[in-house]
Amino acid sequence: MRRGRAGERLVTLDDEERQVDEETVVIADAEGVIGLAGVMGGASTEVNPDTRDVLLEAAFWDPPRIRRTRRALGMSTEASYRFERTIDRWGGGDAMRRCIEIVLATGGGEPADAPLDLWPEPSHPPRIFLRPARVAQVLGVEVPWGAIEQYLVAIGATVVSKPDDGRIAVDVPGWRPDLAREIDLIEEIARLHGYDTFPSDLRPFRMGSLPDAVEEGAVETVRRGMVEQGFYEVSRLPLGPADGDGSVKLLNPLSADDAWLRRRLLPGLARLVEGNWANHVEDVRLFEIGTAFTAGARGERPREERRVAAVLTGRREPRHWTGTGEDRFDLWDLKGRFEAAVALAIPGGVVQVERDSWVARNAEGLVVGEAGPLAADAPPWAAPLFGFELVLDDSPRRPPQFTPLPATPASERVLALLLPEGVTAMQVEGVLRRAGGGLLERIGVESDYRGAELPADVRSVAFRLTFRAPDRTLRDTEVDQTEARLLAALAEELDVRRRDAGTARGGE
Repeated sequence: MRRGRAGERLVTLDDEERQVDEETVVIADAEGVIGLAGVMGGASTEVNPDTRDVLLEAAFWDPPRIRRTRRALGMSTEASYRFERTIDRWGGGDAMRRCIEIVLATGGGEPADAPLDLWPEPSHPPRIFLRPARVAQVLGVEVPWGAIEQYLVAIGATVVSKPDDGRIAVDVPGWRPDLAREIDLIEEIARLHGYDTFPSDLRPFRMGSLPDAVEEGAVETVRRGMVEQGFYEVSRLPLGPADGDGSVKLLNPLSADDAWLRRRLLPGLARLVEGNWANHVEDVRLFEIGTAFTAGARGERPREERRVAAVLTGRREPRHWTGTGEDRFDLWDLKGRFEAAVALAIPGGVVQVERDSWVARNAEGLVVGEAGPLAADAPPWAAPLFGFELVLDDSPRRPPQFTPLPATPASERVLALLLPEGVTAMQVEGVLRRAGGGLLERIGVESDYRGAELPADVRSVAFRLTFRAPDRTLRDTEVDQTEARLLAALAEELDVRRRDAGTARGGE
């Protein structure tokens, strides 16, 4: 038994030529490979009517390695099915003795030599110490000591009770490799005792000290917010048809229709809406939080992203005899829910209009979501279908900060600014907030104007600024000084000037 070598080939019992590699465990003699360990033997050593000498072998093969070999060669045999699921590690001796008995009884012959045990070192099935008190603590009911012993004997274990120590020594049978810890035995006891015998009332329990995963906290925040928006959650398998370049194809798909890992969540949600339409359900609001996959570079694993997507169609509210409930969802309903989802899923994200659709950008300015109408196989009576999809940011969420209502009056100023080509309102707002200090409370855009009296590459944007001091009433001189500081910062960083102070240099 050894590893395969590059370039070695073998004709297996199914008359197919196989090429092995360094990760394949093979059975070989002095001339080369004669069998794939744990998968299939070779045709050169096949037993036929002229065979006189037979070498018998009972082995335990490493399950993960057998599974990798079977997948790499595209083979599935009776042997690989059993070995990759783990067999009785200590049953080889008994199996060998029984095999010899059958051969001698049916084919005659005699053993040529004494058997050899090539196991690296002596070993025994694991011994697990089970505490009946722990059984009662986990299951919530007292299971009699005698019943515990009966359940363990029923699964083939050998038990030795030690009442003075309050525990039972359990020798696990070799054909149950899944029983490795005390909790595994407790699970078997619960199964044999009967799940229907456990009471349904909630018993006292101890809260865990392990904090929740950060990403799960973000998912729960988004899920709760989407439900509050009136959506119903769905959970689908991450499979579907091909979705353009970058789709990841499965090697062993469940069906031809689900042979690819999904790149987006929206196509699957749209298919669910079509299924509702087929059953004459016209009011649909669904959302899903799941994983999307994109093919990585050659030889690398696919890239995964946690996303949230939603679809809505039909009426805003149920029908009623008063005549309400006839209004249908439109683009502005989509926009409102999209903005709410962005606030939940992307801390610091903003919604902008680009190319006749709404897109979401994160704090770094990268596009992480999009919303708009969706195409679907709709019946004539169906309302338009809208949807959005976002990449969920799993960074820690800050708890909401509550501030008291202001106790001092505010002062407002409107600045009409000339923005050169390429300067956005967001950039201007960033400079204003940075230079405004603690007195600038709020910034709002009042107008965005282009006209003949302005150069072609300049636009006029009016910003309404709200100033307030938390401990006093602001004087006009303080607001004037802050306003002058803001204008100086805009002129220095963005070449933006006040409209009544002349045109910006970009329009000269």
